[in-house]
Amino acid sequence: MAHVTLHNAAGYAQDIKARIHQLKSDEPESNGGQDTGPAPYELLLAALASCTSLTLRMYADRKGWELGSIAVDAHFGRDDSGLETITRKISFGNALSQEQLTRLAEICEKTPVTKTIRQGTAIQTSIQTSIA
Repeated sequence: MAHVTLHNAAGYAQDIKARIHQLKSDEPESNGGQDTGPAPYELLLAALASCTSLTLRMYADRKGWELGSIAVDAHFGRDDSGLETITRKISFGNALSQEQLTRLAEICEKTPVTKTIRQGTAIQTSIQTSIA
């Protein structure tokens, strides 16, 4: 369903390939990186935000609803006890009825990336001694 490859020659900067697209990831300078790209949690939030917007747009298009622009503001946080939370705020360029907003909020909870994050996904790791 999805596949990325990553190469890191040295330091914290990461070169990522997703299909034909080239992405970068890095740590901010305050964390010892060069800030050449988003940090890993920022990429996670970007995946959630883009999936949210895409899913809402697809749903609204099928319903014939004119959403106008969609803005998603996502934030990852961790409290002193280690509890992690993501907050997501969505706004639309066009005025919508309360019924539409309620339904769109329900759809947000069903987006694929939302469901993956919420349910937790098994990760299977294998390690090789050299790059093929």
